Amino acid sequence: MHRQMQRLRALEHRDQQAILEVYRQAVERCPAELYSPQQRHAWARQAARGAEGDALRAILQRGRGLVYSNGNGEVAAFAVREPVDRVALLYCHPAHQRQGYGSALLQEITRQATAEGLPQLRTEASFLSFRLFEREGWQHCWREELLIHGVRFRRFRMRKPLQPILEPWQKHSSSNSSTRCGNSMPSSP
Repeated sequence: MHRQMQRLRALEHRDQQAILEVYRQAVERCPAELYSPQQRHAWARQAARGAEGDALRAILQRGRGLVYSNGNGEVAAFAVREPVDRVALLYCHPAHQRQGYGSALLQEITRQATAEGLPQLRTEASFLSFRLFEREGWQHCWREELLIHGVRFRRFRMRKPLQPILEPWQKHSSSNSSTRCGNSMPSSP
């Protein structure tokens, strides 16, 4: 784990081009059984120069990001929260997939968000990242459809609670207090 932490760092402005390339490579080279060539092309256009890539670059500038670099210091994977309770981007270069980078990024994001007192995190996961989020304890809320450059996509809305919804049940010390199921509820915050 110590080795991982040395490679995990805050995203910096100088990383932008490398991040856009990781994004593009991850999308263009994702498995054909998950996305058609038309879907991959439309999705990858979001990393293009000019107006097509403005929204993605804006997320990179506004968001809080993490970069995981390989042994050569090159960006292997990255994640961005924007706004602070949403994992807006999580991508790993195809040459570095299945090496724990995505898990390490999600674990650090969870740690940071918990330390910041956030009650939960949310995301929209692709078919490519859905299983990773599930393994890291995220819950599937619903599946949605959207259009990217006129091409239809499906993705999964997910969330990860970071704080308990209810306070732990406290036993009353009074022998006179009887509680039956449905009659006594913990106080809400």
